[in-house]
Amino acid sequence: MTTRLSFRGRLRRLLTTTLALSLLGAPLAHAEGQLRIAEQFGIVYLLLNVAQDQQLIEKHGKAAGVDIKVEWLKLSGGSAVNDALLSGSVDIAGAGVGPLLTIWDRTYGKQNVRGVASLGNFPYYLVSNNPKVKTIADFSDKDRIALPAVGVSVQSRVLQLASAKLWGDAQYNRLDKISIAVPHPDATAAIISGGTEITGHFGNPPFQEQELAGNPNAHIVLKSYDVLGGPSSATVLYATEKFRKDNPKTYGAFLGALDEAARFISANPEKAADIYLKVNKGNTDRKLLLQIIKNPEVQFKIAPQNTYGLAEFMHRVGAIRNKPASVKDYFFDDAHIQGGS
Repeated sequence: MTTRLSFRGRLRRLLTTTLALSLLGAPLAHAEGQLRIAEQFGIVYLLLNVAQDQQLIEKHGKAAGVDIKVEWLKLSGGSAVNDALLSGSVDIAGAGVGPLLTIWDRTYGKQNVRGVASLGNFPYYLVSNNPKVKTIADFSDKDRIALPAVGVSVQSRVLQLASAKLWGDAQYNRLDKISIAVPHPDATAAIISGGTEITGHFGNPPFQEQELAGNPNAHIVLKSYDVLGGPSSATVLYATEKFRKDNPKTYGAFLGALDEAARFISANPEKAADIYLKVNKGNTDRKLLLQIIKNPEVQFKIAPQNTYGLAEFMHRVGAIRNKPASVKDYFFDDAHIQGGS
């Protein structure tokens, strides 16, 4: 005999199943062809902007025989992005290397979150509008350093590494007490206007360039490339092992789209700048955007570069428990990762 559940009964069963899966740490599975992407603010997400505007993911999906429906979600801070990924709200997460290493360590042997690709190499600047602050040693308890997420974001981790080099590993988090989590647009406005408790901002392009152009007192205190020893992939994309395994065509289409977007930007910087303005609906100066895109220190590529030093540091100071042997431990071992670092 067939038993037909009432709507209330079906809803109760669905909620019970959802709760059970949530408690187990297993996000709800969905069919091949659905892709939900979490990104944040800044031109470091230009590869995703181009892929969205040109519908490159859908294009590569069709070539693989699958119609992909893409949803885009804008968040601020690695903590929020990581929570969204672990809750099953998104499939691909975009954040810094710091949040990737944190969630890789947290899910090791469980959801096994790993990196999917880099979004390119970008220098990140710690900018201050306090004339007295020339180096990180000059910040006092009266200063506040804005960054996406304290102790989690890549900006916070780079600042910790710089602190460890200056004061020793025992004081790696010395500046955490004067750091506060603020979205890049808000922090930029505070640095440009002045007169707030925020006297420092560890941001990313184009916000750091806007600050330097918008306030005569704004100056660079620290560069990420100097701390990390050269060009590095600060912002990356990552996903769970289950998503990659259960959605091979969607996953492959996504990688293909990223690679095409990287080549598009390198060949068409003018069009890429227009796409950024269109997708983000901002008032960023176009000339400033082009300066960033054409900056020789900026490289659009999906292979990670120079990330392991930060991973080794985070393990050394106890920020992550598991020590990766190489980049292949915290990135999926796909073809484009070969030669990554």
